[in-house]
Amino acid sequence: MPSKPDTKRRRLLYAGLAAGLGAASLWRWWPEQGIANPCRAALPRHLADHDIVRAAWAGIDAGKVWDCHAHLVGSGDSGGGIWVNPEMTSLLHPFQYAQRLFYLNAGCAHAAPGRVDQSYIERMHNLLDGMRPGVKLILLAFDYSYREDAAVSPETTAFYTPNEYARRVAKAHPEYFEWAASVHPYRSDCVAALGQARHDGARAIKWLPAAMGIDPASPRCDAFYAALAKLGLPLITHGGMERAVTVGNQELGNPLRLRRAIEHGVRVVIAHCASLGEDHDLDRGAHGPVVSSFSLFARLMDEPRFEGRLFGDLSAMTQLNRAGAALATVIERGEWHGRLLNGSDYPLPGIMPLYSVDYMVDLGYIEPAMAPLLTAIRQHNPLLFDFVLKRHLDVNGKRFAPTVFETRPFFAR
Repeated sequence: MPSKPDTKRRRLLYAGLAAGLGAASLWRWWPEQGIANPCRAALPRHLADHDIVRAAWAGIDAGKVWDCHAHLVGSGDSGGGIWVNPEMTSLLHPFQYAQRLFYLNAGCAHAAPGRVDQSYIERMHNLLDGMRPGVKLILLAFDYSYREDAAVSPETTAFYTPNEYARRVAKAHPEYFEWAASVHPYRSDCVAALGQARHDGARAIKWLPAAMGIDPASPRCDAFYAALAKLGLPLITHGGMERAVTVGNQELGNPLRLRRAIEHGVRVVIAHCASLGEDHDLDRGAHGPVVSSFSLFARLMDEPRFEGRLFGDLSAMTQLNRAGAALATVIERGEWHGRLLNGSDYPLPGIMPLYSVDYMVDLGYIEPAMAPLLTAIRQHNPLLFDFVLKRHLDVNGKRFAPTVFETRPFFAR
């Protein structure tokens, strides 16, 4: 039990991060569900059996529901090799320190000294038990940042989750998890590492270019792309602005930089559909006009030659700082639905200030009567909250197709 000064300090840090995450829209950022995740136990029967929840599962094959974007984090206290940048554990760096507290609280592992890693996994078990049998999370490993000379750069790495740890967790709990490896393309052994990941059962490869120091448009990635295309593993890679972790170069998240991977035959999944931030329109030169990152994602999606090779994931798109025009567009563009994959970006749905049910009502995306139920569900099960919310989103009479949530066939090829 933390002392009163520690409790006060954490509250101040939580409040500071909540404000920082939503600087562009401060008027709606005071969290309607408070600052910290209450981490309540199993969903009460009256919520689990509610008609709105039942309706969300209608027409969905739960055995095909693989949440394609779930972060595997912790403190490393299990001996599994997780590493966290010291800045995230130091009050000399209050923003990073607060980020770490938020993530651990969102995963309900903040009050488990000595067993943070295990508590994080157990919480995911509990949440999946509150879904339907067959639903799984694809756990994402996260590689170190590397320099151009292929040397590891721990000073620019926010955290590291080894492929072996993600593999071991998924193998130990096959009824709950699949896993995705993370391999930096500047590694001298990147091709061998991809082959090992495929052999070990990885379902995809995960990148976050702006945080990992990867230029997806660099020829340095060509051998990586050739190997990845041959292996048939999809690449899940962030697009647009990154705010969840400290980054070195936001320009590396420009969706247009991913053309090189697609042209090599890689199946590319742009996380969050690049729904946040702005980038230079590189089609009009290296210093082309600055436009929304999402508009560049849409341009790529509308290139006929990329059909079947370019996809988007829906993780985080219902967050306060993303909900809006981009979310409305992906709902209304029904011809895209066969190329959209649902993910929760877990544990982010458990970070209370990041989401607002009332804002979704204000936008007209859900009926007001749904708000109290969704708010109550989120206090117990952020994963179910994310699923039920997305299943009921309605923009001008259009909703996401059920196949958006049935991602298993995409990853099980």
